Amino acid sequence: MAVDDPSDLIPKADEVLFLPLGGVGEIGMNLALYGHDGAWIMVDAGITFGGDDFPGYRVMMADPHFITARRERLAGILLTHGHEDHIGALPYLWRRLRCPVYATPFTAALVRYRLAQAGAADAPVVDVSCGERFSVGPFGVEYIGMTHSIPEPSAILLSTASGAVLHTGDWKLDDRPVVGRRYDLARLHALRREPLLALVGDSTNAVVPGVTGSESALFEPLREVAEQAAGRVVVTSFASNVARLVTLARVAESLGRRFGVIGQAMERMVAVARGAGYWPEDLPALVDARHLGFLPREEVFAACTGSQGEPGSALVRMAADRHRDLLLDPGDSVIFSSKLIPGNERPVEALQTRLRALGVEVTTDTDAEIHVSGHPAQGDLARLYGWIQPPLLIPVHGTPRHLAANAAVAEACHVLQVRLMRNGDLCRLTPQGARLLGSVDSGRLTVCDDGRLLSVPSDLLGQMRTKVH
Repeated sequence: MAVDDPSDLIPKADEVLFLPLGGVGEIGMNLALYGHDGAWIMVDAGITFGGDDFPGYRVMMADPHFITARRERLAGILLTHGHEDHIGALPYLWRRLRCPVYATPFTAALVRYRLAQAGAADAPVVDVSCGERFSVGPFGVEYIGMTHSIPEPSAILLSTASGAVLHTGDWKLDDRPVVGRRYDLARLHALRREPLLALVGDSTNAVVPGVTGSESALFEPLREVAEQAAGRVVVTSFASNVARLVTLARVAESLGRRFGVIGQAMERMVAVARGAGYWPEDLPALVDARHLGFLPREEVFAACTGSQGEPGSALVRMAADRHRDLLLDPGDSVIFSSKLIPGNERPVEALQTRLRALGVEVTTDTDAEIHVSGHPAQGDLARLYGWIQPPLLIPVHGTPRHLAANAAVAEACHVLQVRLMRNGDLCRLTPQGARLLGSVDSGRLTVCDDGRLLSVPSDLLGQMRTKVH
């Protein structure tokens, strides 16, 4: 059932509306809207990559037409953390949205850089401290510190006169994070006393039993793999995982090797981490990427981009023998300290095949425990639901399989209601539960080579929805 004339839909003072436009039924391009008392607020604006499912579509994002049609009612954009699937669409969509952006300092620094690149350096980006409470339009907003695979991840509590909603963002329960603070356990426990209408929660790792490991547990496994190497050691991981980069720097130091990072995204992340105070001052100085190739092979320990086989990334160019700073020789080692993101199987397999053809020793997370997720497994979900005791769970951030697994955990934890949704579903949240009001048009935009945004054809999206459902 479509919502009648959605361009005129105005949230009432006695209701809270929830409308996901991206990130539900899929991994990536997260974008959620909440409506109350005549205003809307957006949480996150991310991108995804086409991969094997959408060949020819490199970068995609949720189509924000619903909210751009009522831009004067958009009070602000709240960002949970700095990953591309949560902030990457802002440079492309900013001109259509034009409202204040709120983020913690680390995330704000990343966003300011991206917006400046897009010619929007004048965009109002407001720094928010973890634990800070403030107002955006009719919404009370509180940033609650969590742990994840990037500094300063936050859950966001949206409070209104009609009740509150907890939007978890991406999270895990890491009691020994390598950088940053531990999650705010006391505040999470206290949320059960809030007038919660719903918990809107991360489902990315909900199909995995047990609990997610700590970043701090990776030092020894990574060291054990790296100390077997006779030649260069190159480790590829997600550029945004500052904690992993710090661990790799410490592993290199313990082995008497020189450490550097290769790849613009990784170099920028280290620079932002330094500025925000997340790069330890006791670590040896990094070797400039331009100098790594001049060191003896047995001294080199480098971290680089390319864990997902991205075209043009540092590791892809090394595998093709055309990186300007570092080339690989037989006997060198490449360690994939990362998780394979669904949809990237073919480029990653091709990359690893090329590396092996060069005589390089390749180690992945199937060979050794050299990666931990940044998302909650089933045991972590159960702990959070036990602490908060939400009356309603709306699973987001996952394919239908992930959403269903999250729902099953919630039901086993005696969460009273679970509402499974799709992108474009418009829902009213009340103390009695979630009522589906209908749906609005939702789609994807893609970025052309010249920077223009075009709609992804609806027939292609329909084929994809049939495939995943």
